[in-house]
Amino acid sequence: MSDKESVDIDYVANLARIELTDEERELFSSQLGSILKYFEQLNKVDVSGVEPMAHAFQVENVLREDVAVEGFDPDTAVQHAAAKRNQMVQVPKVIDG
Repeated sequence: MSDKESVDIDYVANLARIELTDEERELFSSQLGSILKYFEQLNKVDVSGVEPMAHAFQVENVLREDVAVEGFDPDTAVQHAAAKRNQMVQVPKVIDG
């Protein structure tokens, strides 16, 4: 990586919201530069026959089929509720009124 393409470690540290000492700045700058050089190697790989994808593996819908089923009767639905009133779950008031 040339000086023209050098990593602005202060800019990266600001994005990460971290403060670096001078020693850390020097160390991380060279490490980040090495990582970016590796990505330059990856740019040389011929991927013209590779179809773009969002995931490395096939993603399939794992949800069950949407079929109507018999529901609970009101008494069963509120059976385990901590508080209930008129076959409904009673929850603490969240709005003053």
